[in-house]
Amino acid sequence: MLQLEKIKLLALDVDGVLTDGTINIGSSGEVFKGFNAKDGLGISCALRYGVEVAIITGRFSEIIHRRATELGIKYLYEGVRDKYAALEKLRKELKLEQQEVAYMGDDLNDLPAFKAAGLAFAPADAVAEVAAAAHIVTAACGGRGAVREAAELLLKAQGSWEKAVASYQECGQGDRQ
Repeated sequence: MLQLEKIKLLALDVDGVLTDGTINIGSSGEVFKGFNAKDGLGISCALRYGVEVAIITGRFSEIIHRRATELGIKYLYEGVRDKYAALEKLRKELKLEQQEVAYMGDDLNDLPAFKAAGLAFAPADAVAEVAAAAHIVTAACGGRGAVREAAELLLKAQGSWEKAVASYQECGQGDRQ
């Protein structure tokens, strides 16, 4: 039985989860990545209502560092070769039980992190092996609202989504999505 209400940490891959997986590289290095504002707002709501968010990625990118800072994500792990070890280290640092951790990934290198998490999410366009290993496959694709969908599912299960919606109806929040 999935226990979304227990999740206190949502860890995310980048390429294929926070982006559509396209990597744009020019002659002097990475040029840009496209992020979805709805995913950004979902992350902002998760952080506001008690779900920490982390990024665990195999690549180094000034762009993702900037995006994490913009959204208020405190836990950013770049250049990670062993996502299981990185997620386990973070889980222990935050003094969380495995069932309090969720991870979203889209490709084979994310499978080890699924084993460290109590709940595994995959975007709709994840590779078949990852989709099969995930507890929840979102309707949305990576970079197209999959993270927002996961954040909403968690916050709805925890009774916080309605509070988030009400706060925007009252005055908005000025989030940087």
